[in-house]
Formats: sequence, C-alpha cells, structure tokens
Amino acid sequence: MSRIALVTLVVDDYDDAIRFYTEALGFRLVEDTPRPDGSRWVVVAPGAAGTGTGLLLARAKDEAQRGRIGDQTGGRVGFFLHTDDFAADHARMRAAGVTFLEEPRHEPYGSVAVFQDLYGNRWDLLQPATD
Repeated sequence: MSRIALVTLVVDDYDDAIRFYTEALGFRLVEDTPRPDGSRWVVVAPGAAGTGTGLLLARAKDEAQRGRIGDQTGGRVGFFLHTDDFAADHARMRAAGVTFLEEPRHEPYGSVAVFQDLYGNRWDLLQPATD
C-alpha cells in the first residue's frame, strides 16, 4: 500500500459542499458522477492531480449520518491542510468567508490557524517549518 487515496466527509448537500471546497478552499473537483441509487460520487482535492489525499463528499443517507455532519471527529481538529504560503492562503480564505477560530500562531513546527469548514468540522491550515 502506498497512500490513503480518499477520506469520506459526510455532508448534507453535494452542490453546497462542492462550492465551499472549490471556491472557498481552492480545491479542484476531481469527479462528480451520478450513481444508480440517486447519490453521487463526488471527490474534491487540493493541489495538483495525484499529489495528496482527496475528500469523498458523501451526502448523509439517514438521521444517524446527518447527526455526524460537522462533528465527525468529536470537536477535535480532524483535517490538516498544508500550504506553501500561509499568509496568502489565510488571507484568500478569509476573504472567501472561511471562519477561522483563532489568529495565526507561529509554532516550532510551523505557522498554523484552526478554521471551520462549511459544516463546522475543524481543520488546521498549516505551513510546516522548514529545516
């Protein structure tokens, strides 16, 4: 095995999720394919093709799944988005309406700020420190 290809993120609406991840976060839409059961196979990913893990945006099918939207990691930061230009991406994301839960911090491991996605899931925007 060479890498984790996809991580599922439960959402309430495909189109709203696609819009947020592509427009606010700058991800690319990798695939949006209708399925016979009325669902869709929707994949978004940051960066160039083949450079990282994608998100499978899966619409909740029942109340149990809807109850997990926005809290898939129990309130912890569950997703880590690396950047090569923290200041520029932070400014662009703020201008696009992304909610940051803290001011940027500069830690020994890099520059970081926690933000929420459209559903309330917590993410780190992180520019790792260079050696």
